[in-house]
Amino acid sequence: MLPYLDIDTPFPPVNQALDDPNGLLAAGANLSVARLLEAYSCGIFPWFSEGEPILWWSPDPRTVFLLNKYNPSKSLCRLARQTDLKITLNKSFEQVVQRCSEPRKNQAGTWISDDIKQAYLDLHQIGKAHSVEVWQNENLVGGIYGVSIGKLFCGESMFSGITNGSKIALACLIGYLRVKGFPIIDCQVENPHLSSLGAVKIDRKTYLETLKLAISQPVEDSFWDCKILNPRSLITRIAHD
Repeated sequence: MLPYLDIDTPFPPVNQALDDPNGLLAAGANLSVARLLEAYSCGIFPWFSEGEPILWWSPDPRTVFLLNKYNPSKSLCRLARQTDLKITLNKSFEQVVQRCSEPRKNQAGTWISDDIKQAYLDLHQIGKAHSVEVWQNENLVGGIYGVSIGKLFCGESMFSGITNGSKIALACLIGYLRVKGFPIIDCQVENPHLSSLGAVKIDRKTYLETLKLAISQPVEDSFWDCKILNPRSLITRIAHD
């Protein structure tokens, strides 16, 4: 039977996760800051639809971006050189989450419920969740948000209001993280869009080994200060490394 957690129940070992559906580990508990940080530190994340109990997952294989192997396309490099888009870090976290929560084309709903929004806003307020924003004039046209512990970044969702809006947000985030030695961006589960951008699958054991090392390496607090990012510099650098 699927373990049902109360508020104080620890997570079961991730090797107890189901094969079908892939990675389902437990249900219940809550979305408190402490519980979420425990989950991400163990290679676990919440994913459930509104009206369901909280479901916790640790799939095998795991989908990630290997930052030292990411290679932006020529068209994206050209866009970075020519764009008048402005890229920021942590300027508008709540707005990015809200835009990510809006149903996509041909989708009836979203998994990013009000409870999820509040949970990640709580993480943001203690410096554990972050966003990259893409601006066209004063309009937010792309973005990505996720959770960071040490040198681990777990991407939660991204959106694009213009062509390549999310791609340039992702590439700038990769460039920003790679220079500080972040090894991966965890994407959790595979989808065709992530694969088209260069995400790959690794087995759970390799993921957990990478996670353990990454979360043990702190970054300075100022690394996540709100700032403007230079897409030309960040994307050109990773294209030539």
